[in-house]
Amino acid sequence: MINTSEILQTIHMIEAEKLDIRTITMGISLYECADPDPARMAVKIYDRITKQAENLVKTGEALEREYGIPIVNKRISVTPVSLVAAACGEPLRAAGAMDDAARETGVNFIGGYSALVQKGMTASDRRLIDSLPEALSTTERVCASVNVASTRAGIDMDAVRLCGEAVKKIAEATKDTDASGCMKLVVFANAVEDNPFMAGAFHGPGEGDCCINVGISGPGVVKRALEREAKGAPFDQVAETIKRTAFKITRVGQLIAREASDRLGVPFGIVDLSLAPTPAMGDSVAHILEEMGLEVCGCAGTTAALALLNDAVKKGGIMASGHVGGLSGAFIPVSEDIGMINAAARGALHIEKLEAMTCVCSVGLDMIAVPGDTPASTIAAIIADEAAIGMINGKTTAVRLIPAPGKKVGDEVEFGGLFGRAPIMSVSPYSAEQFIARGGRIPAPLQSLRN
Repeated sequence: MINTSEILQTIHMIEAEKLDIRTITMGISLYECADPDPARMAVKIYDRITKQAENLVKTGEALEREYGIPIVNKRISVTPVSLVAAACGEPLRAAGAMDDAARETGVNFIGGYSALVQKGMTASDRRLIDSLPEALSTTERVCASVNVASTRAGIDMDAVRLCGEAVKKIAEATKDTDASGCMKLVVFANAVEDNPFMAGAFHGPGEGDCCINVGISGPGVVKRALEREAKGAPFDQVAETIKRTAFKITRVGQLIAREASDRLGVPFGIVDLSLAPTPAMGDSVAHILEEMGLEVCGCAGTTAALALLNDAVKKGGIMASGHVGGLSGAFIPVSEDIGMINAAARGALHIEKLEAMTCVCSVGLDMIAVPGDTPASTIAAIIADEAAIGMINGKTTAVRLIPAPGKKVGDEVEFGGLFGRAPIMSVSPYSAEQFIARGGRIPAPLQSLRN
């Protein structure tokens, strides 16, 4: 049970330290919606989502009022559409139905316009990847993901190439808004099936009929705790302080998850422990790292500081909930973290350093704006590099790049809201064209043979 002291601490964290529940995400299976007729499939998808999630937003708002805890987003994730649309061959009809259903239910985003192609592509997978530019430029709330690699299967380099090309086409299709469509596509290695965060959420094939997953936040809470309890202290004390704070944050997430599950009559899935930043001052993962003694995020020592943070968050959170999942750790999206934005603008943070940081953080190269003339092969090669880190280390990694048309290094793109703003970061001018053109599959590493 949560005692009076914890309640008072939680109130302070909400009012003064920007604690929030970043998302309540309802996962919905769409297997029953498969149909050889695309029109019938679309109707089934719309009906299934709107019926299952009709009270999701209302319930989230009621919980906000009753507990005084901000719930920033209410979202839906669905079965990867390449599986659902295989029978009819028209994934775009599913995208339209998903967008209409998201609008009707009032959710912020709906994820699952996805394909799992780590070992190879079916015809349905290929059609979905080819349709990404149109799907993401003609819908408002649909988010997409493609899993191109896993520790068990290796890296599907043909899919990597197609994803690099898709990112460029999405950027061109949404050039009037600085390639904003690219914010709704994540390319994964080792994607998890219960991730509540967008744009990469989907309701995995191993999930049940429906569930509630909650993603917590709270970088500001962690930073304030370090200021109060571990100023100038050894790293052992820093880690203990973060663990205790993560425990408190996760207890709040567990409470909201259980309440939402009970009221909606849907099984509770997981709490994702991730520290998800925002562009607001006082809500930055980069500022936590700087509180540990770094002059600016990106300088020497940043990767070690992030490793400590990520590990301590997991250790603290796992004690607070019996069902921890999703990505669980620390996110480092450049455009969505005021500290990352400032570090990149100062020239302290580069893609190469971010890539090193992804070896120890929760996800990968996230919300990074690059010059609009960056070739598709370079984007694909960056995806391959990040996938290799995930494959070898047995962890989830991801890439969400935004090649902003007409923009060059030194410029900035402004997206607003939680998406924030991003300075255009440089990429290597040297070509990976011949490397990407080889295609095929990079074999799974030796550590995949665990049987």
